Amino acid sequence: MILVTGATGNIGSALLKELHACGTGPLRGLTRDSSRAAFPEDVDVVEGDLAEPESLKPALDGVRSLFLVSRLGPDADILEAARLAGVEHVVLVSSITVQTHPHLGPAGENLAVERLLKESGMAWTILRPTQFASNTVMWAASIRARETVRAPYADTALPTVHPSDIASVARVALTESGHRGRTYALTGPELVSPRQQVQALAAALGRDIPFTEISRRQAHAQLAAVFGDEGAAAVLDITGADVNDELLAVRDTVSRVTGSPARTFGQWAAENVGTFR
Repeated sequence: MILVTGATGNIGSALLKELHACGTGPLRGLTRDSSRAAFPEDVDVVEGDLAEPESLKPALDGVRSLFLVSRLGPDADILEAARLAGVEHVVLVSSITVQTHPHLGPAGENLAVERLLKESGMAWTILRPTQFASNTVMWAASIRARETVRAPYADTALPTVHPSDIASVARVALTESGHRGRTYALTGPELVSPRQQVQALAAALGRDIPFTEISRRQAHAQLAAVFGDEGAAAVLDITGADVNDELLAVRDTVSRVTGSPARTFGQWAAENVGTFR
């Protein structure tokens, strides 16, 4: 039995579809609200909340492989619950900042979770993706209202990754041999800047989207409301203020692991254009 946590999220939903399409055997999806879950009929749907590890016991019953995104709950307790339930292999989504910006607080927290997993006695595969293409959903309300998109570091280009590519690598790691004990840094196939992302969304929509660059101070004020001061500062460092060659590297991991080329941001924009209409 494979358990996919966050099964209605950007990565989890794509992973569940891939696993189901491959006919990999019994599948279970974890969600906080089963009434809102649109899973294939033969996928077992279980309610639970990563923030409350005690609620995971029914979901973990009979599970041998687990897909987990870090820092969505008390990871030490989640991993211990998995170990006690007999889980043998965990595929963990961490962050590329563990290797590119280890001095930042969120990166240190992700590294701590990686260490917990490695010390758990369970087999592990660690995925370290870069910036998600789906982060641009934060602009959706402005684009739908035909307002100006405002972002800092307008021309700083990063190798943004499609969430479905993270899911594809996770699917291979969960179902094929040779991936246990491996750590994979994941990126998209090209560097893309915020300005270029807006242009791709405009092309998908078939209309212009006004765009303007804002300062770090302006962006920090917006982000701090969501991530707090330290989190906002970290986001701004890794999206423009403190980029380095390791962060900017375009990697071929997705194609090497899955056998298919990594998806472009333009593909993500075309697939998700309805979010911005």
